[in-house]
Amino acid sequence: MENDKIILHDKRFKVMIPAAEIDQAVQRVADKLNEHYAGRTPIFLGVLSGAFLFLSDLVRKTTFDSQLAFVKISSYEGTQSTGVVKQQFGVDFDIEGRDIIVVEDIVETGHSMNYLLDHLSKKNPRSIAICTLFFKPEKFLYEYPIDYVAMPIGNEFIVGYGLDYDQLGRNLKQIYVIDEE
Repeated sequence: MENDKIILHDKRFKVMIPAAEIDQAVQRVADKLNEHYAGRTPIFLGVLSGAFLFLSDLVRKTTFDSQLAFVKISSYEGTQSTGVVKQQFGVDFDIEGRDIIVVEDIVETGHSMNYLLDHLSKKNPRSIAICTLFFKPEKFLYEYPIDYVAMPIGNEFIVGYGLDYDQLGRNLKQIYVIDEE
């Protein structure tokens, strides 16, 4: 079992969400996707690096055929968003007429997702759905819908299960929050 408290770089963290609770939330999202996409073959578009664990677990819980692709965009340095979205690599294949499920680890302000939605919509997909493990509704600045949310959370800075603090902590099975004690 993982420790209840950990240290990454200069910060202490404590468990916020146990692994079993994350797994249940992923299953709930997979159930909704299974209902909506039965008989179709969507493309899961994972946003690297954070969404890789969520996407892996999610895809294994779905019962419909699908394809996988990845895009890398970022707007974070340390514990804060820079507000500037950078794309390291993107969608370099034809998505016209296809159903796209964008899978993100966390949607906060929505800047990165807004950038990606604008980019994808120019390629004329049949549909674009947003699926995220975590959603911070209090920080969200846009009007577009977040179609599938595993867990809404507050404004905490979290690590684990794909989310990092300066590239550490992605491998943790639980979600940790900064320990202010």
